[in-house]
Amino acid sequence: MSGCTATFYAAMGLLSPALAFIIIGAVFDFFDGMAARLLHVSSPIGKELDSLADVVTFGVAPSMMVFVWLTSYIPTGHLYFVPFVAFLMAAFSALRLAKFNLDERQVMGFIGLPTPANALFWGSLLTAWGRNIGAFPTAVPIVIVMLLLSCYLLVSEIPMFALKFKTWGWQGNQVKYLFLISCLPLLWFFGVGSLAVIIAWYVVLSVVTAKAQKNNHADRQAQEPASANPEP
Repeated sequence: MSGCTATFYAAMGLLSPALAFIIIGAVFDFFDGMAARLLHVSSPIGKELDSLADVVTFGVAPSMMVFVWLTSYIPTGHLYFVPFVAFLMAAFSALRLAKFNLDERQVMGFIGLPTPANALFWGSLLTAWGRNIGAFPTAVPIVIVMLLLSCYLLVSEIPMFALKFKTWGWQGNQVKYLFLISCLPLLWFFGVGSLAVIIAWYVVLSVVTAKAQKNNHADRQAQEPASANPEP
């Protein structure tokens, strides 16, 4: 219902309430698993319903926001079909959610950008700075490139951390705590647009962390043969 309401407001060009209902949907999405476990109603159908709801709230709704923005800034004429590119994001969101349900690797983290993060990025970006972005002559191609990039990130093999804690200690949770602490000044400074900045920071931090972990793993593998077969 949150996703359908967000889509309605987006289609009407009312981006602020559309973003508000995407946020409400994200809150429900965050707590639905916890609520199911507390009420002892966890089931396979719940997992499927979760993804179906996510397609609407985090796929269709932000796509409609981008579609409406593009129709506002593309000149009338033979380019009338360009705004429909926005719905690629809905298709890639559905693909990402289907992959997530089958991927057993994504227990304590994510592979690719989560759909709620992607939806919050676009909703916040267009609500806070949509008019400012539209003032640039090259705004439309830039937004389309960003849209294609977000579609790629949704189905990419880039590891991204999740805010799930096995323990509350600092050890092993440094990146998560760093991210949460850094979000506070961003929320205060950027206001409505802070969600877009925070999601962009989340992607950058995830990529840097994944690269560092990959390098550390490669270093350990390079050292293992030397230690296993020491020179006489």
